[in-house]
Amino acid sequence: MARPQKDRIVAFNPNVSYFKPRGIPLLELDEVGLTVDEREAIRLADLQGLSHEEAGRQMGVSRATFGRIVQRARYAVADALINGKAINVEGGNYRLADPDKRFACRGCGHNWVAPPEKGRPEGCPECDGDSFKRISTQD
Repeated sequence: MARPQKDRIVAFNPNVSYFKPRGIPLLELDEVGLTVDEREAIRLADLQGLSHEEAGRQMGVSRATFGRIVQRARYAVADALINGKAINVEGGNYRLADPDKRFACRGCGHNWVAPPEKGRPEGCPECDGDSFKRISTQD
């Protein structure tokens, strides 16, 4: 029996979930599926330019798992672009990230909230230490 997949953390989930080539009626189109977590992988790797290691960390998966997710996503997008197919974004194993990024410093014990649009902080705002962890509020 295969091991169940753990949820991938998705930080950005826009309302747009369907893309189609212009000028072709919907009834005449083939469609490819892209999961929400695959779209997030493309956003992190290709739009934000993160390494697979950093992007995997943000999604809560290993570097190798992230590589497989982004490879599947890129294949689906390439198939749609080259072969004139629609892209339907839905499903997947994911959970939305906590909108507030909460951190705790291992050195001084200070807790703080970083703005959601910012990446990982450089250090603790209290002691400037670089040993801190993200605190989840969704459990």
